[in-house]
Amino acid sequence: MLLRSRRAVLPDGERPADVLVRDGRIERVAPHGTLDAPAGPVVDLGATALLPGLVDTHVHVNEPGRTEWEGFDSATRAAAAGGVTTLVDMPLNSVPPTTTPAGLAAKRRAAEGRVRVDTGFWGGAVPGNTAELEPLHRAGVFGFKGFLSPSGVEEFPHLEPADLEEALAELARLGALALVHAEDPAVLDAAPQRPGRRYRDFLASRPDGAETAAVARLLDAARRTGARVHVLHVSSAAVLPLLAAARADGVRVTAETCPHYLCLAAEEVPDGDTAFKCCPPIRDEANRDRLWAALAAGEFAAVVSDHSPCTADLKQRGSGDFAAAWGGVASLQLGLPAVWTEARRRGHTLADVVRWMSAGPAALAGLDAKGAIAPGRDADLVAFDPDAALRVDPAALHHRNPVTPYAGRTLTGAVRATWLRGRPVEPDGEPLGRLLDRPGTPGTPRAAGPDPEGRAR
Repeated sequence: MLLRSRRAVLPDGERPADVLVRDGRIERVAPHGTLDAPAGPVVDLGATALLPGLVDTHVHVNEPGRTEWEGFDSATRAAAAGGVTTLVDMPLNSVPPTTTPAGLAAKRRAAEGRVRVDTGFWGGAVPGNTAELEPLHRAGVFGFKGFLSPSGVEEFPHLEPADLEEALAELARLGALALVHAEDPAVLDAAPQRPGRRYRDFLASRPDGAETAAVARLLDAARRTGARVHVLHVSSAAVLPLLAAARADGVRVTAETCPHYLCLAAEEVPDGDTAFKCCPPIRDEANRDRLWAALAAGEFAAVVSDHSPCTADLKQRGSGDFAAAWGGVASLQLGLPAVWTEARRRGHTLADVVRWMSAGPAALAGLDAKGAIAPGRDADLVAFDPDAALRVDPAALHHRNPVTPYAGRTLTGAVRATWLRGRPVEPDGEPLGRLLDRPGTPGTPRAAGPDPEGRAR
């Protein structure tokens, strides 16, 4: 296949280009109009942009066990529709969680033959499972997630300080990445807890200090153990100086933020609209501006969805009670146009968005076959119209439960087509995705689709 675009986003920037695909990989990238047509199809995108497929390393698929919240079929349909060609599934809210090799095996059985995009798995670090970390690491998980405050589900308890130290020491020994939900339970317990419909009351219950205290504790433990740590879903810009100082001291720490923290602000959240509830919360406009400044300065490794859906009843849509509602934003299908809408308004380019949402997450997970339009990479590609108006209709989303804070908004940019290793991904077509192991995992590659050749790197 040959793809042509006058707006191809390549590692060195945006320019007109031809991209030749053979056997699922990018074979050549050349100036626009210079390559001869191959025996296969020629796709001329005109002024529609050609991007590398997005890599989303923070997705809660919830299957098995809570498939009514989401599932591999619906999640990967939504991913492909949103230009995401690779995702890494979080170890909770499924039952069983991915805290043992048996839990990982259950995940793989549930996903086998049903994923429309390439899919990998994080393991979980919880109290008492230190002995399970090495077997999970050997089995191919990409790293390990832990919570410093209650997770919201009883089968995935949070790490007390001694648990954190023990887990980080083991992960440092294994050379494995630790991903951490960083909010401090003591700060949360001391904050005012007022049930009801007012968003400002919910925001007061999850103050900035909960993030700064937890990040400070995590960084101290990382210094002592030498572990490589990654701070998940940073919502508070107050943690940024702590991260910068730690990196200057040689601590191996990265961080991510999410579309909802970059595109939404507390001032615009309607009282009672619990679709906006997430933990940590969406903060004010001034905080959002500081997150954007940090993103522009390269202080975040990635922008990822933290797609955390649930059923409509758990969102308390009737009562609008923020305290009682499940916390999580469903945005897997909408992350690209949401971020692009705000990025363009602030003077950023498509190349910036690709760096944040494709190259950065691919590097975080060690997926060196993903994240760029370059020879030798997987031909995971997205046709994206950067000028199209996209009015968000929840009924048009592929998420199992189409509850989203973007409902009714008009975003800029629309995904027109998605290719996985050179093959078009159709919402109702055959599942083409593969189950991915962490690069360097010994053993036989596992295939989730009909094409078992090759292995993600």
